[in-house]
Amino acid sequence: MTAKPSLFPSLFPSFGRLLVYAVLALATAFFLLPLYAMLVTSFKDAEEIRSTSLLALPAALNGAAWGTAWSSACTGVDCNGLRPFFWNSVAMAVPAVMISTVWGALNGYVLSLWKFRGSDALFGMLLFGVFMPFQVVLLPMSQVLGWLGLSSSITGLVLVHCLAGLAGTTLFFRNYYAAIPKELVNAARMDGASFFQIFWRIVLPLSTPIIMVTLIWQFTNIWNDFLFGVVFSGTDSKPVTVGLNNLANTSSSVKAYNVDMAAAIIAGLPTMVIYVLAGKFFVRGLTAGAVKG
Repeated sequence: MTAKPSLFPSLFPSFGRLLVYAVLALATAFFLLPLYAMLVTSFKDAEEIRSTSLLALPAALNGAAWGTAWSSACTGVDCNGLRPFFWNSVAMAVPAVMISTVWGALNGYVLSLWKFRGSDALFGMLLFGVFMPFQVVLLPMSQVLGWLGLSSSITGLVLVHCLAGLAGTTLFFRNYYAAIPKELVNAARMDGASFFQIFWRIVLPLSTPIIMVTLIWQFTNIWNDFLFGVVFSGTDSKPVTVGLNNLANTSSSVKAYNVDMAAAIIAGLPTMVIYVLAGKFFVRGLTAGAVKG
């Protein structure tokens, strides 16, 4: 005689799923709460900020703080807002991300599929750059930039970020390419394909997941960097993180919290947009790299 199925096995999975969703919702709310507070504060005027709570919604949307933060807020003695700093970061981050990604891809390609005597030792020494504190390289990097005539320039910042990110991008690509069957490369060699033909026609089409991971990782690190920006930039080459710090620390008779919050969101907007639009590719790339590695 067949036993009657119990209702509990069907109920418990649903309860467990609801519990997981509840925990995820609480974690999401916890991490989004600061962004919510910044956003609602940026749309309030000074009087409403003083008379209402931090989390209260604005009585009416007031975008004046955003215009001030972008074009007329004072950062020290300069009152042009974050706009020049923002475009400095764009001019610095875009080429630095592209160059460091391509450079890391070529390094990873050589160290995984074109091994030579001492390549593993070279890779091991290169990994020191992943764990080395950036404060250690400030003085020698300043001397090198001075010798090259690139001090206090956006070009100098691009070079610094390319060198600083090279160890990480090489690590990403080398570990990913190590899982590519070497028979593909050997067959292409026998057919007469050159070093760059193999890279362009065989290896690169297989690299989309790790390229997305590297692009997002590098852009986030370079855009949000403050240390190199404050040390190696000049008056006309300061990135947005330095501009935001100067804006927040500029003293005035009344602290404009709404302007500070709007400026902080403007400074972080590019990385937020990239993660919203390309976050799924980042997760897929990490998963692909983990499986292949």
